[in-house]
Amino acid sequence: MAENKDYAALMQNALKELRQMRAKLKQLEESKSEPLAIIGMGCRFPGADNPTQFWQLLKQGKDAITSVPSDRWNVDEYYDSDPKTVGKICTRYGGFIGQLQEFDPEFFGISPREAISIDPQQRLLLEVSWEALENSGIIPKNLAGTQTGVFIGISSNDYSQQLLTREVDDIDAYLATGNSHSVAAGRLSFLLGLTGPSLAVDTACSSSLVAIHLACQSLRNLECKTAIVGGVNRLISPEFSINFSQAQMLAPDGRCKTFDGSADGFVRSEGCGVVVLKRLEQALEDGDNILAVIRGSAVNQDGRSSGLTVPNGPSQQTVIRQALENSKVDASDISYIEAHGTGTSLGDPIEIGALGAIFSKTHSPQQPLIVGSVKTNIGHLEAAAGIAGLIKVILSLQHEEIPSHLHFQNPSPHINWNELPITVPSQATPWKRSENKRLAGLSSFGFGGTNAHVILGEASPKVVETPKVDRPLHLLTLSAKTETALKAQIEQYRTYLNNHQNLSFADICYSANKGRSPFDYRFSIVAGSTTEALEKIDNTLSPNNPSLSRKGWEGSSPNSPPLGKGGSSPNSPPLGKGGSSTNSPPLGKGGSSPNSPPLGKGGSSTNSPPLVRGGWGDLLRPLPFYSLDKVRNM
Repeated sequence: MAENKDYAALMQNALKELRQMRAKLKQLEESKSEPLAIIGMGCRFPGADNPTQFWQLLKQGKDAITSVPSDRWNVDEYYDSDPKTVGKICTRYGGFIGQLQEFDPEFFGISPREAISIDPQQRLLLEVSWEALENSGIIPKNLAGTQTGVFIGISSNDYSQQLLTREVDDIDAYLATGNSHSVAAGRLSFLLGLTGPSLAVDTACSSSLVAIHLACQSLRNLECKTAIVGGVNRLISPEFSINFSQAQMLAPDGRCKTFDGSADGFVRSEGCGVVVLKRLEQALEDGDNILAVIRGSAVNQDGRSSGLTVPNGPSQQTVIRQALENSKVDASDISYIEAHGTGTSLGDPIEIGALGAIFSKTHSPQQPLIVGSVKTNIGHLEAAAGIAGLIKVILSLQHEEIPSHLHFQNPSPHINWNELPITVPSQATPWKRSENKRLAGLSSFGFGGTNAHVILGEASPKVVETPKVDRPLHLLTLSAKTETALKAQIEQYRTYLNNHQNLSFADICYSANKGRSPFDYRFSIVAGSTTEALEKIDNTLSPNNPSLSRKGWEGSSPNSPPLGKGGSSPNSPPLGKGGSSTNSPPLGKGGSSPNSPPLGKGGSSTNSPPLVRGGWGDLLRPLPFYSLDKVRNM
């Protein structure tokens, strides 16, 4: 009998362990398709310096391509309409973002001397990454020592080529770190003190989307808790444009006429896009503002195809099917595809053919698959092309509209349109929320044969669980590292408040106070509404007021000087740290007044809640980014 009891106990333990192993296996399988939240983004694209401007460009159907600016190369010297002409470029156009030689090195702890040897791609990446973190509501210094990963798509090396043509005596100690692609990611990790994986990715045109894929894997594997992911490209010298012209890849008119019968190549462009990712579960727990959700992704290779740089249709099909499988999403649930769509007579039919092979059975002429490409607006950003498409899809989901696809007038005769349930949106198309969540696919293909596809979906509307408190006054705080930057910051907020008077002033204050880094030069106002805040800002920026000259907390009232530490006016109480008055709210850190609610952390009152701390139902809102105090000749 004892033996039977021992045997039964062993069986029970074995069953218990088996159930535990099955639960772990299920958890492991689920983690492979765990959704990732996009909680912040920043961008500089041709014709757009931030996501808001980028959406306006897309919504208005603008073409951002321009002539090559004079600070890059002499377009007249290098132009020739014949692509076979040696040493020449068959187009005069490109997509540019300007400010190539402008940078604020001191903001990022870099000496002006070192900055000169740093690739403008690294400089731009620092700026846009900071803006993406601001957009997410994360104060960058709070990431120090955390498992935050950095994944950057970068391919071009124009700047290092320029530096290496100098006399050897001019080569300094900063050339290697300033131009190594690995340091593009590593410098960001160093600046912020990040301890997660940090790597640069070069798969040519698919670099930034492959970076997204790798970041998603790293987050799911718990190698990092937050990921900063993006891509960057700068067009500095003519050599690679000459190369692409010789290969007859460039469109002479400088337009990506994707899927059109006149498609004859792409136009090169520059820019940078960065997003901040977390696991969806973590983002919800942290109360982050979720912009969109990555459901899954996949990466593969063409292998031996008909040519090294020739797209491979079967490989494109495979990577899309794998992404759908990894996302646990059926092809029928996809309503939009942001195509790679470079606008070549060879690549376009191959890409549409691959999409048709997957979606022909799940879509119909009545419910077609919509396919577009951001390259028709801003050109081909090469290593940053994938992130540009991703940000376009995020904005389209948020604004419930698919922007028009430009330069599509005569559908390509190389594509069997009548046999495909695919439509190209020549006009803006509504993309409204419904019972079924909206999902999109995003493709990016590198000319070395590496393909990537990402499945992206909408974020659920944010529900504020805690009730809002009706507060009569709100505190808005701004700060900067220099007086010039602070003044520019105040100007930005004046414009922002004028353009967003429908937004809750409480939310704006909460977002500025919670999600922005505190610096030495500071400005604050107490106001009950956007209108009152604008009046105080107008007074601050009035030409009749003293210039901004000193460090410290600053308050603003109709009769007080605009900025400074302890500044005063004959008609106003002293301003600065701890300033107070019985007739106006305190202006500064920890100030108090019998007639006003407490300001900032640590304030106390029996009649009203603190103004800065969260937990009262305030929502994070996208605000103006930090105003860098840039200098030229970098």
